[in-house]
Amino acid sequence: MKQDMILILDLGSEENPKIAREIRALGVYTEINAHDITAAELAALPNVKGIILNGGPNRVVDGVEIDASEAVYDAGLPILSVDHKGSPAWPADDEARKEVLSQFVFDECKAEANWNMENFINDQVELVRRQVGDKKVLLALSGGVDSSVVAALLIKAIGKQLTCVHVNHGLLRKGEPEQVVEVFRNQMDANLVYVDAVDRFLDKLEGVEEPEQKRKIIGAEFIRVFEEEARKLEGIKFLAQGTIYPDIIESGTKTVKAVKSHHNVGGLPEDLDFELVEPLKMLFKDEVRACGVALGLPDDMVYRQPFPGPGLGVRCLGAITRDRLEAVRESDAILREEFAAAGLEGKVWQYFTAVPEFKSVGVRDNVRTYDWPVIIRAVNTVDAMTAEVADIPFALLQKITARITAEVKGINRVLFDLTPKPTGTIEWE
Repeated sequence: MKQDMILILDLGSEENPKIAREIRALGVYTEINAHDITAAELAALPNVKGIILNGGPNRVVDGVEIDASEAVYDAGLPILSVDHKGSPAWPADDEARKEVLSQFVFDECKAEANWNMENFINDQVELVRRQVGDKKVLLALSGGVDSSVVAALLIKAIGKQLTCVHVNHGLLRKGEPEQVVEVFRNQMDANLVYVDAVDRFLDKLEGVEEPEQKRKIIGAEFIRVFEEEARKLEGIKFLAQGTIYPDIIESGTKTVKAVKSHHNVGGLPEDLDFELVEPLKMLFKDEVRACGVALGLPDDMVYRQPFPGPGLGVRCLGAITRDRLEAVRESDAILREEFAAAGLEGKVWQYFTAVPEFKSVGVRDNVRTYDWPVIIRAVNTVDAMTAEVADIPFALLQKITARITAEVKGINRVLFDLTPKPTGTIEWE
């Protein structure tokens, strides 16, 4: 293995991700593990140079103050104890804290600053090959950032031992299914199973208005389709997932309550006889994107806008119809194209269109129309818990309006949503 590692053990701190990122900023790889890591688990971790016992306000679990296992203390590695068993807390000053970290990492642990994407990829390739051997791996490839990066990494590691299944449920953005096929089948020569399930999903969604019901239908049907395709394949022993570290954090740990559940955290159902392969599970989102760039994925796939699991199904408000779904898809494509041309790509956190099911009177070519409006949503946020409306130049909004009303069938108005979160949400469902 090429990278030295500093191991952070969670003993009640809410700042584990922050400390991990600060160590990585020093050029040293770090991972966060539970406080009760076993001797075998510790021994399996490569190139551990030191351990941080990171205590904090959540140090009491089930009425007992937690502590690291004896294996940790007996490992013979340098240990930095912070806010644990009477040890001092981290300095409040950022620079002072970084100095403490630097002194521990480099002076006491003798770690090398060899954390970079090239070394990370090489290490993960080695670990995947060691885990998988000559067995086959299955991946549900949505075309989103996480699954795409996992696919590219696994192709590099095991080539044709990987089978990717891409399910087109008809709710993707314009050009996304075609891009998945072009990048992975044509450019990377992957084993790609393309499933055209558009009619199947849209038939299931016919007449369904309530957004949560839409989500459940789409999620359940996706699992059915994926399982059907998996049964057609022989010799699959592993299931790859695009789990990343924020998924694990938000799903909760032994010392931190869950923010929200993630389907890819917590293992697999007992009836699925697979072993998980999760090469990105210790990366943050920006690091995943950097990994994708290093693996040669196109920028428009790596830096793709955040996208809800049910896709455009939650942006086609009310009961989904094929013509209104197409209006969402085409208007969204125009918005993304014009934002990119104006240099706003990467500067505005999320932007998209939504189309409600009501209509109003308009005029086109001196003829009365009775068509839908398009709603533009553009927001900036740090943590997605709150969001502010992005300041979009009025001239750009006018240009987008002119294009959408001229080019998108069934649209005669364009509206701009000025609502922050709260009181609104980021999505329009």
